Amino acid sequence: MAKSEPSIIDVRAVNYSLQIAGRPLNILKNVSLQVKKAEVVAIVGPSGSGKTSLLMLLAGLERATSGDIKVNGTELSGLGEDALARFRRGTMGIVFQSFHLIPSLSALDNVGLALEIASPEFSQAKVHETARAALEAVGLADRLDHRPTALSGGEQQRVGLARAMVANPPLLLADEPTGNLDQRTGAMVVELMFELARKHGTAVVMITHDPALAARADRVLTMTQGELVEAAVSH
Repeated sequence: MAKSEPSIIDVRAVNYSLQIAGRPLNILKNVSLQVKKAEVVAIVGPSGSGKTSLLMLLAGLERATSGDIKVNGTELSGLGEDALARFRRGTMGIVFQSFHLIPSLSALDNVGLALEIASPEFSQAKVHETARAALEAVGLADRLDHRPTALSGGEQQRVGLARAMVANPPLLLADEPTGNLDQRTGAMVVELMFELARKHGTAVVMITHDPALAARADRVLTMTQGELVEAAVSH
């Protein structure tokens, strides 16, 4: 790959294991992965194969046992917990299967809080204006003041997507983003996710059990018993 087009993700020979009852449980085995800027990559595979563990490592929420993980040019192993938190705020958005919205805050404030953390230099007026635009972009202009309990599952996931994308991160990590949604609503959320990512040139790494969703990615990789292999994709 040319130096002018570096990978947003560069994972090399990563192993990840946990100690269970005094014995190592090998979760990821010699995993390597490169993702280009603005590329959409889907990771599929059975439950328990290590997909979510890989996403947690990419987010810096867990640390690899061995190997190298570089995200947006930064080696994650060299960062302490505070530096990792700052790095996440400025580099990536995360969409979870469970929406993880703050129940006491409105949709606007859930998105606005994420932006305040990511861009502390923004004025309150700028935060509100940008958060409002992010919610409008996912079709929730009439739900700004609603708390999560007053929103449907699909609406909550769209708030989660707006929150993840509000700071225009170069990387979006999505862990089963349609897992708690019906097929029609899930398809709508995915369409929005792809549209926003393409608009902003955001790379996407998503875990999914949905073959139709995976087929829409630029590349599909399969995780089996902790090993990652690339699958052929026909578009």
